[in-house]
Amino acid sequence: MTSEIQKFFRDHGISEVEAIVPDMTGIARGKIMPAEKFAEEEGIRLPESIFLQTVTGDYPPEPGEAMSPAEIDIILKPDPKTVRRVPWAAEPTAQVIHDCFYADGRRVAMAPRHVLRNVVELYAQRGWEPVVAPELEFYLVEPNTDADYPLRPPVGRSGRAEPGRQSYSIAAVNEFDPLFDDVYQFCEDQEIAIDTLIHEDGAAQMEINLLHGHPLDLADQVFLFKRTAREAALRHKMYATFMAKPHAREPGSAMHIHQSVVDIRTRRNIFSNPDGTPSQLFFSHIAGLQRYLPGAMALLCPNVNSYRRLTRWQTAPINVHWGYDNRTAGLRVPMSTPESRRVENRVSGADANPYIAIAASLACGYLGMVEGLQPSEPVSGSAHELPFGLPRSLDEALRKLRECEPLVRILGEPFVTAFSIVKEAEYEVYLQVISSWEREHLLLNV
Repeated sequence: MTSEIQKFFRDHGISEVEAIVPDMTGIARGKIMPAEKFAEEEGIRLPESIFLQTVTGDYPPEPGEAMSPAEIDIILKPDPKTVRRVPWAAEPTAQVIHDCFYADGRRVAMAPRHVLRNVVELYAQRGWEPVVAPELEFYLVEPNTDADYPLRPPVGRSGRAEPGRQSYSIAAVNEFDPLFDDVYQFCEDQEIAIDTLIHEDGAAQMEINLLHGHPLDLADQVFLFKRTAREAALRHKMYATFMAKPHAREPGSAMHIHQSVVDIRTRRNIFSNPDGTPSQLFFSHIAGLQRYLPGAMALLCPNVNSYRRLTRWQTAPINVHWGYDNRTAGLRVPMSTPESRRVENRVSGADANPYIAIAASLACGYLGMVEGLQPSEPVSGSAHELPFGLPRSLDEALRKLRECEPLVRILGEPFVTAFSIVKEAEYEVYLQVISSWEREHLLLNV
């Protein structure tokens, strides 16, 4: 344990520690132990297979070469920058995000945090540093203990659920002030830098914007925020859900990723020329997103439910066209100063693992920059009137990912193999489920 972590434990009187690792889905896996035992550990061990566990808690029947047939352990090492208090814990508890290594010192290549680190390092080798600012949408819903029943909006302070959509309504957010007071306090305690909170288009749908910063730090904050929102909601007898499409007739939830790149030495935004005009690297970054996002789709929309969000005439994009201040396009360039020029990737769902989604989005832009790609002309009208340009299902997206050699090379074949195995296993289980729609319309009609 580092001296930095030891000092944090002393300053906060920590008695218990949660040693956590984000898995493929973004679920926190790990161990809980007394602080004294954590201090004595030279490396916490977990089975390598934690990265092959599916969202249902199962394991793929045939992991192949994704992991050792001996089911070996990996070693967890704490990242001192991630130590934080667990503000909802009954006793003084710390949480520390860990990186994963094999016994010979090699990083675990299929670990999502490693994948993002590796992409950031590729930028650094060119003298660049990516900057991101995620925007995360989520719904508040009534507790749902029977999965056969649809979700419903929760009751707020007024004693009533929202009767309809309340986009940007301050009063609609105020309905849940006690909950958001807890959310803000929990985030402050964990150094999660929330910029703004707004009410989105759906009933009891909210969006938080995080301040821009280093990709790994922001991925950590999204990872921790999801857990924070769920914990705070439970305190108020609600659920916070980051499903991409929890309601049939409401908009889906996205994780928009604003991204730009600065010169490591000068800290200048390389998307702008000295005279303030857009640079060629800016256009190439957009072009890379256009070319490679269809191949990266499974990483940004990783669940069967993800593709229900991407429907024409909803707020989600259906293609990779780009435009200036155009929310119908998959890639939006917001109005900004030359210093803050950026592109907003609107494809990713709120259900995505933030480490994987940010890594994939940055990898697409990187490929465009190093390959000198040119984007299409910007769209000024509605991109929803143009044809679909993205995969329509998880099955199709996984095929495109495996076929996209440049992305596989950058993200690492071990990771892509492991990710594909996990998601294929989830898809096969999903195909065994018979929906109410099928019983309603096919039972007596076909």
